[in-house]
Amino acid sequence: MKNYLVTGATGFIGSRLINLLSNTECKIKIISRYRHDYLETIICDLQKEDLRSSVFDSVDTVFHLAGFTHDTRYEKKVKHLYKKINIDATIKIANLAAEKGVKRFVFVSSVKAGNSTLIKSSGSSLEETGPQGIYGKTKREAELKLLELSSISPMHISIIRPALVYGPDVKGNLKLMLTGIAMGWLPPLPETSNSRSMIHVDDLVRAILLVAEDRRANGEIYIATDGTPHSSRDIYNAMCSALGRSIPKWSIPKSFFDMVSLLNPRIKYKVDKLLGDECYSSKKLEKLGFKAEKTLKDMNETSF
Repeated sequence: MKNYLVTGATGFIGSRLINLLSNTECKIKIISRYRHDYLETIICDLQKEDLRSSVFDSVDTVFHLAGFTHDTRYEKKVKHLYKKINIDATIKIANLAAEKGVKRFVFVSSVKAGNSTLIKSSGSSLEETGPQGIYGKTKREAELKLLELSSISPMHISIIRPALVYGPDVKGNLKLMLTGIAMGWLPPLPETSNSRSMIHVDDLVRAILLVAEDRRANGEIYIATDGTPHSSRDIYNAMCSALGRSIPKWSIPKSFFDMVSLLNPRIKYKVDKLLGDECYSSKKLEKLGFKAEKTLKDMNETSF
């Protein structure tokens, strides 16, 4: 029987990972600030406390999903939290795991840590991009430190960078977009043929298990997508279908968004995020045998 330790288990991705693991014969314990209803819980606030090494007794695999994500406050005011959670806590957990003989460690990072981004205007060529923002920079620093540990430790360490994740109880910008459509304040987006990578949360957790078990994944970084680029209008239409609404036959002209982008840099940033390209290649993961089972076309009223 396998013994798993999961951080971030109560989050969007973590809760689906727990669901999948619970369908197998295994023991699961989690690290959380709050006690779970039925799982063994190690009560710990990673912002303030260090874990005891005994937490890792008999653990075979650690899935580290906990992290400090995008904060709505001024980044510099919470810079210490990004470092403390995304870097310091990650490396402390990994070092303790290695010292206690844990066999596998999977770090769920982010495409913001730096990727080969597919630039639509250049066809299928790839353009290297660096870490994006303080969130991406701290995730990348954690990755590099983990790769160093991988080179000197027998513990299998693998890193997975999810593209934009959707599915039941989705969070973040996708949740905001879904709410906007449901409440009627987000008008139909124009079809700009931009390219965005996504992945269903259930496909992502399958990929997480794959890189934990496949020996070829040791010391490697993998990008996880469903393999199909989606335009922002594709996403809008899928959400309409998920909500049981008719897909509008009209849209706000792209020229309108171009015009409002001129008002100030902050608005331009938001428009670029909404209608720009953010497409990644998951071919490296596919070489391990991964194939997404769900796409936006599989949406229904319960998909979000």
